[in-house]
Amino acid sequence: MKTEFTKMHLLGNDFVVIDTIQQNFKPSGKLIRQLANRHRGIGFDQLLLLEKPRPKSTHFYYRIFNADGNEVAQCGNGALCVAKFLLDKKLSKENPIHLMTMNNLLELNMEENGKVTANLGLPIFDPEKIPFINLSSSPIYPIDTPFGRFDCCVLSLGNPHCVIQVNCLDQAPVEDLGTYLNQHPFPYFPQGSNVEFMKIRDPKQIDLRIYERGVGETQACGSGACAAVIAGRLLNRLAKKVNVNLPGGLLTVRWEGEESPVFLRGTPVKVYDGAID
Repeated sequence: MKTEFTKMHLLGNDFVVIDTIQQNFKPSGKLIRQLANRHRGIGFDQLLLLEKPRPKSTHFYYRIFNADGNEVAQCGNGALCVAKFLLDKKLSKENPIHLMTMNNLLELNMEENGKVTANLGLPIFDPEKIPFINLSSSPIYPIDTPFGRFDCCVLSLGNPHCVIQVNCLDQAPVEDLGTYLNQHPFPYFPQGSNVEFMKIRDPKQIDLRIYERGVGETQACGSGACAAVIAGRLLNRLAKKVNVNLPGGLLTVRWEGEESPVFLRGTPVKVYDGAID
């Protein structure tokens, strides 16, 4: 029996979305890697599955698999695409929509202009909960690597993030440092980490490149954009609302400060509907 899917993207960060409530689909690491292959499969950064709500006080359960087949707990751009998917498929009339991931509750607000704003919750700075191998408790840490020493802002938004401020994005060691921090044995992050390279233009605008754990460098990453803005706010370099320029385009992030949730705003796009044999 064929499994229907929808290909979507947000600024080139692309996804396959599958409704597993009305059809049966059992993912395996091998199958996901085959489907993610851009030459012999569909091609995507993440596979997104929608399941029946758990707990029932939410609307849907949201599962995320990276292109390497591993399940992860957060994907901000994916959540925005899921909101459009649910609206387009008439699977929900709720607004806002509440999605539960393996460790976080997301609230999605859909606007008439096609944009979606996601409340991604409170950032986590406790090294043990990120997780990050460091005995001290500070959002900024020096890390030594084969490519030099870097001052990193480390946090979690359901997935680990390592944010590095740079002067020149073109010369940033995105692939080398991203690979190093995500290879066995993990030098600093026991579960690997997204790695963000941020150049601050002014208090309301940054440029950003991102290495996503389990994927590599991507055109955009919603939770990574949020992590970068949080880092810039902690450094007292950014305003509460910031435009984030990524290779794929523009996202808007708003964070009032500690003890406040972070909000991500963007425009998800449907590419096509298809079916898997």
